[in-house]
Amino acid sequence: MTKNIDPTRTYKRDGVDKIFNKVKEKMHANAVEKGNGIAIYEDCYTGKTLRGGDCYDYEHIISSEEVFSKYKYTHTNSEIAEIVNCKENIKTTLREINQSKGKTPFLIWLTDDKLTKFGINKKLAIQNYETALKAIDKKGKELL
Repeated sequence: MTKNIDPTRTYKRDGVDKIFNKVKEKMHANAVEKGNGIAIYEDCYTGKTLRGGDCYDYEHIISSEEVFSKYKYTHTNSEIAEIVNCKENIKTTLREINQSKGKTPFLIWLTDDKLTKFGINKKLAIQNYETALKAIDKKGKELL
């Protein structure tokens, strides 16, 4: 099967969001089950417990735009949406942390200032990043 890939296409998030929303629903259901009726998560950067009602976001550790830039020459938009939304790349973190990160690549964003300001556990954050990166690379190879 030949893929119809236009490497000059622009990034669009709509396909990513469709899968992202499904993954978030599943994560929420699992977190509610884990917490016996109250969603319980671990913040992927601080390691602190987050509960339903806390101000948290679901986070792409490696941004969808960054994944798109890497795979736009070899994968379709729907394949990229699958890659970026692998479970290892979606975690929860405090909204304040997520908003500070935005689309900034993780290794550029993770500064000493951010570690101090947000109480980030550097070892945990890097471990989650490396796990996400490996999963993304694996999924990308599977979909070639």
